[in-house]
Amino acid sequence: MKITAILLAAGQGTRMKSSLPKVLHPIAGKPMIWHALQAISHSTTEKPVVVVGHGAEEVKTYLGDSAQTVLQEPQLGTGHAVMQAESLLKGKSDLVVVCYADMPLLRGETLQKLVDTQRMNSGSMSILTVIADDPRGFGRIIRKGDGTVAAIVEEYVATPDQLQIKELNVGGYCFDSNWLWDALHRIPKNPKKSEYYLTDTVELAAKEGLPVHATVMDDLEETIGVNTRVHLSEVETAMRRRINQSHMLNGVTMIDPSSVYIEADIRIGRDTVIMPNTFLHGKTELGERNVVGPNTIIRDSKIGNGCKILSSVLEGALLENDVDMGPFARLRKGAHLGNHVHMGNFGEVKDSHLEDGVKMGHFSYIGNARIGANTNIGAGTITCNYDGEKKHNTEIGEDVFIGSDTMLVAPLKLGDGARTGAGAVVTKDVPDDTLVVGMPARAIRKLERKPKTK
Repeated sequence: MKITAILLAAGQGTRMKSSLPKVLHPIAGKPMIWHALQAISHSTTEKPVVVVGHGAEEVKTYLGDSAQTVLQEPQLGTGHAVMQAESLLKGKSDLVVVCYADMPLLRGETLQKLVDTQRMNSGSMSILTVIADDPRGFGRIIRKGDGTVAAIVEEYVATPDQLQIKELNVGGYCFDSNWLWDALHRIPKNPKKSEYYLTDTVELAAKEGLPVHATVMDDLEETIGVNTRVHLSEVETAMRRRINQSHMLNGVTMIDPSSVYIEADIRIGRDTVIMPNTFLHGKTELGERNVVGPNTIIRDSKIGNGCKILSSVLEGALLENDVDMGPFARLRKGAHLGNHVHMGNFGEVKDSHLEDGVKMGHFSYIGNARIGANTNIGAGTITCNYDGEKKHNTEIGEDVFIGSDTMLVAPLKLGDGARTGAGAVVTKDVPDDTLVVGMPARAIRKLERKPKTK
């Protein structure tokens, strides 16, 4: 059975007071419409169709080839919006799921229940409803004596008795495709707003004797639609709580979940501990048994196993296993810390690889460099990688000792076992096992290295 979803995303969203199309506003680091696309992917078999209108080009650019798009112009209501997809889907799908792109909390499991309801329905359509004390402007569900749905009455035309009904229309529908395309052309124009409402298909089906079934939702939060920045904050809070609960159920410890911000689609291994005031953004992946935070920001980075990251900022970084860093350390794009690297407070690394066992003390900057295994970087060490026009590389061998306040003026290469005295300004390559001191640094003697113990 072929099942296609139509996402309605043509509205202007004037109450958002924004130049950004409403469905592109981020929720947990992803555009609102991303969450809707994720939800419908659970219950459909074909590429979705997104109905665009205001900000159409921006929305289409974001979607790329993840969805087909159709333009609704002018916007004459929800029934008219769905009608725009007829040329794409008529005769090509058995069931059509319709929902709104501004309901990012709607779960894939809920839409699957809706589809399952329609599969068992001999009639033309099924809908999502919810029981709630606060109607939030939703239409009221009118039931027949046999329990099927007779009509959806919008709030602004409902009678006082109908306004007391607590079962509400959520805005999720599953249609028999063949019936839908004919029914859309029979929807009457609303006399007050001169628009065509998709909700009127319920009454059309009921008058034809075709049963309309309802899937009653359990979670009221799923029904929150975003029309204002206030709604946006409500959805953000709910999504953050949902994401954190999911990680905790998968074996992640959070000392204070309410103070942890984890964006969607981030992976965290079991037995990792997330401390308060930690933010995980973008394409970030954490392995197992890490301790992260407090007061840590990680973006687009990959963390191995057994790392400890205290009060630090990481962006575009790679940490292997058992790295210890912070507090107040910063990793910029291209930073790569090998196994058992220690990075102290107020250090910064950019576009550099610190190989296994490197010890980098405090107040140091390493940029455009490769640091060999088991090298010690003294406090205040600076790689002077920029000459005002170009960036230059620094290469440091294994078992090197860099004294405090050393300036390494790139391009530069220090051999294995080399040493620099405190305050040295190194402007020339240093051979293996050589000590240099002074400004500019000069070699004073050859060193003897102790053999490595296995």
